[in-house]
Amino acid sequence: MISKIAFLLIAGIILLSTSEYSYAQVSTADSPFERKFGDVKFLDAYFGTSSQKMEVEPGDQNVPFTVVFANIGSFDITGIKGQLSVPFGFSSADGPGSLILADSDSNAVTGQVFYLTFFVNIGKDVDTKQYSGSVKVDYTRLRESGARDAIFDFKFKVTGDSVVNIRALDPILTSIQNNHVVIQISNDGTAPVSGVDVVLTNTQTAISSTSQSVTNVENVVIKDNNWDLGHIAPGTKKSFETDIYVPESLKGKTLRTPMEITYFNAHGDRETISRIVDFYVKGFIDVTVYDVRVIQLSDKPTIIGEIINEGNEDALFGFVTVEPLEDSNIKKTTQFIDEIETDSPVPFNVPVEFDGNARYGEHDIRITVRYKDDLREESVLTHKATIFVEDPSRSKSSEIDYAQFLLIPVAVGIGLFAFSRIRKRKQVTAENK
Repeated sequence: MISKIAFLLIAGIILLSTSEYSYAQVSTADSPFERKFGDVKFLDAYFGTSSQKMEVEPGDQNVPFTVVFANIGSFDITGIKGQLSVPFGFSSADGPGSLILADSDSNAVTGQVFYLTFFVNIGKDVDTKQYSGSVKVDYTRLRESGARDAIFDFKFKVTGDSVVNIRALDPILTSIQNNHVVIQISNDGTAPVSGVDVVLTNTQTAISSTSQSVTNVENVVIKDNNWDLGHIAPGTKKSFETDIYVPESLKGKTLRTPMEITYFNAHGDRETISRIVDFYVKGFIDVTVYDVRVIQLSDKPTIIGEIINEGNEDALFGFVTVEPLEDSNIKKTTQFIDEIETDSPVPFNVPVEFDGNARYGEHDIRITVRYKDDLREESVLTHKATIFVEDPSRSKSSEIDYAQFLLIPVAVGIGLFAFSRIRKRKQVTAENK
């Protein structure tokens, strides 16, 4: 009997020791993960508000810094307050030495997410990188006296600030022409942007507050309307190209092309911004020189010709310059012709002068036409021609010889007329005697 009792006692001791050992294997003390149970759980910490994250850079002042929590307890909590601890270089917006405090105006029911927003100054010497911080939360359970608190460590980042701009490298278009344009998008900030996508928006739905279209891009033909540019690092640029045909009706007007730019910011959030690329549409000037030849004008050889403008815009402040080519010794001469209109040819005449002794015959010359458009930008057209300058002395001698032949019968006629008059006068005198 005693031996049975001793056996049962020994067996019980062994079972108890085994059970304690099994419990120790799964206890929180020996677990690789720390188990803490409380009412508040930390979720996130970032610069920005409860509704939107913000990109910030060194030197920014009074910046909102939001810490996100969740009430995971069994009771609603109230009287929520927080205190933020951040590294050297960050300070309270209330001034040096002040605590960085925040409180919540409402209760947090069980299962609800709530926010504490602090206001922080960022020092100019702070780098754009990740930092460590801590936050202490004080709260009270509803229907319970006494305050509770929780402390959390977290990581946050000074991202830098991305600044996206867009412009046309050459903002001038020519009407009734196909224009190849290059548009440049730049990141002028300190934070990178990625996944950049540019879309030319449907402008017929873009209406201003005055019920007038804010753009007239629906009147032009644009080859492309979507461009994928990828990653743009801080301080760098990327370009994209397209072709635009502009009708004559937009001459002298501004073409507004609205662009929608979508990208991921330094927080990894998708951003969409709208920008407008403006172009000025100028008229088309198409100048041609033709019918160049030499005539005698006021007994002097003169180079003449005509200029026609087949565009839709008058050329202004026109000049015609004639200069020699090859072995020609014609002196370079410039003539002002003013406007070159589109509805009629404009003639020019430049007297021929020689540099040194006159040399007659064929001459190779270059005619240069300079003019300005309505933007006062100068254009130059060159035209090569071969002219023939006659020797004026030969022309005059031939005219004199020919005149001599004509004067002979005239002189004979005058002599006969004079002889007949004298003879008649003598007959009258004899009869009177």
